Amino acid sequence: MNDPDHGLRPSVSGGQATGGQARPKRPRRRKGKAKRAQAPASASLSPGNESGRNGPEPRPQHVVQDGDAGRKRKRRRRGKGGGEARPQPQQSAERPAQISGVQAKPDRPGRGKPHHPRSLQGRPLKGPERAPEFVPPSPKGTSSSGLPHPTTPPGSRDRAGPAVSDAKRSEIHVNDAPLYAALDLGTNNCRLLVAQPTRPGQFRVVDAFSRIVRLGEGLDASGRLSDEAMDRSVEALRICAAKLKSRDVRRSRLIATEACRRAENGEVFLARVKAETGLELEIINRETEARLAVSGCSSLVGREAKSVVLFDIGGGSSEIAVIRIGDNRSSRLANHITHWTSLPVGVVTLSERHGGRDVTPESFAAMVREVEAMLAGFDCPPHGHAAPEDFHLIGTSGTVTTLAGGHLDLPRYDRRQVDGVWLSDAEVSAMQARLLSWDFSTRAANPCIGPDRADLVLAGCAILEAIRNRWPATRMRVADRGLREGLLTDMMAADGVWRRGRFRRPSRGTRHPDRPEGQQR
Repeated sequence: MNDPDHGLRPSVSGGQATGGQARPKRPRRRKGKAKRAQAPASASLSPGNESGRNGPEPRPQHVVQDGDAGRKRKRRRRGKGGGEARPQPQQSAERPAQISGVQAKPDRPGRGKPHHPRSLQGRPLKGPERAPEFVPPSPKGTSSSGLPHPTTPPGSRDRAGPAVSDAKRSEIHVNDAPLYAALDLGTNNCRLLVAQPTRPGQFRVVDAFSRIVRLGEGLDASGRLSDEAMDRSVEALRICAAKLKSRDVRRSRLIATEACRRAENGEVFLARVKAETGLELEIINRETEARLAVSGCSSLVGREAKSVVLFDIGGGSSEIAVIRIGDNRSSRLANHITHWTSLPVGVVTLSERHGGRDVTPESFAAMVREVEAMLAGFDCPPHGHAAPEDFHLIGTSGTVTTLAGGHLDLPRYDRRQVDGVWLSDAEVSAMQARLLSWDFSTRAANPCIGPDRADLVLAGCAILEAIRNRWPATRMRVADRGLREGLLTDMMAADGVWRRGRFRRPSRGTRHPDRPEGQQR
């Protein structure tokens, strides 16, 4: 039917399709397309039918029974779940409003276009009908750290694909980075770090463990490790072994320090550790311990500094390294060590000699004099820099981190706020005097000290005071890091993981020269 205002319109009675006249097939379909092309969806209704009702007549395309219409109805039935299609004329007579509403929608699937399946509400489901792209998973479905791989844009790992930014490429390398582990069994603590390399010279901690075991308790008096101290240490090492076993660690290094060096039964204890936990620890010498402490704190040296004195106050020994930096600064700070020493005194041994629970100003001064006498035998020239910014101290130990936490008045210890903080000489002196004025219960109640360190912190302050008297400085930088970080840095640098962002995996069956037998991964 021709309408002067709206162009071609379908028949309103439906009798034309069922009467004696020849039934037009393709011309009727072309009329429907011409109608939709000439008028928008909102104007497809006639002026006399503004309510959206076309009467009880069926849609013209449903009347046509040729091959194209039949195939379309089959597709519609499949989209609705494969059930039988209801007779369209009866449905149109009972629910004419829905027919006209569907007929006026512009997003109705057209002939020849892929049909989207419908949801329970009758709306097309979002997304294409084709199968999604297959992204091959990792062999285990997770990263080596046990966490799921983050989703990356398609093609970002394909070198032949579109260009990927340096930040995205670095992120991809980090996600694929191998894991390294470092364990430090000291006189007072048992510590473990599992990390993976990130940017050059840096790494991300994946897992960590720390527990006060006091392996060197009573060592200064008896010269042997006590059974109780060994039991505590073995229990902590069992936890470390379980953590290492649960992760795919490429390379690890496990060390023991002063307590096992000095004890008569140190080797016997390490044999027990291997039998009960499967961990094989190596006893390192004092020079290696000093170099590892420097390697772990290399990023905290000020760029303007010409010389630095770095010290690590441990439980049974204290390592001191004098670092002089010239014009040609090496990426490995340990290469700039000119003098080093290891004092056979730590917070555990010194507190046992002088008493760490009830410390008076007189006993504190006695501890300082004992350490100063040990430093007198260390042949090292003064730093010789007049400018204050040319020289500073770096302290890495529980003593200096406790001082920093107390100075910041932290409600609880927070490594992120302590590591790398600067303390002036006056601030260090004020905090030491404050700790000396507290009794044991007050120190134990402090959240940055706790009952486990309350009897050790003042012995550490005495060692720090002797170092400050030998090397006066206007400022000191606090490092909440040490041997574990040095071990990780050395292993990653030796493997070349930071070279051009690539990770060189050592060949299988080869033993690393710095790694004891049985610890190769």
